[in-house]
Amino acid sequence: MSSYIFLLISICLGIAGQVFFKMGALKTETFGIFNLSTVTAFSLYSVAAVFYLFSLKRIPLSVAFPSVSISYVIIAVISHYMWKEPFGLNKILALLLIMAGITLLHWPKT
Repeated sequence: MSSYIFLLISICLGIAGQVFFKMGALKTETFGIFNLSTVTAFSLYSVAAVFYLFSLKRIPLSVAFPSVSISYVIIAVISHYMWKEPFGLNKILALLLIMAGITLLHWPKT
């Protein structure tokens, strides 16, 4: 069970990292690798990688890695509300397919 908690923490930190990457990208006209938002994003990603490694001790890679794709869904929703990025029918259908895939991946075996 703790491996799935580590995976969840890793996913959440990765999502936070993406948000900070976007914030860093919007703060500068050039490649702003040293602004605070970008440095924070890299730091979050580093810690996320550590938690991901812990999760891989007990979760098969073929389950853990596709599970991370839930972050695509969450990031799409966050970016829609934070930066007014478009959220059309195609995107909604694509995100539903991702969620269906994750659900099937974790569906109890009979």
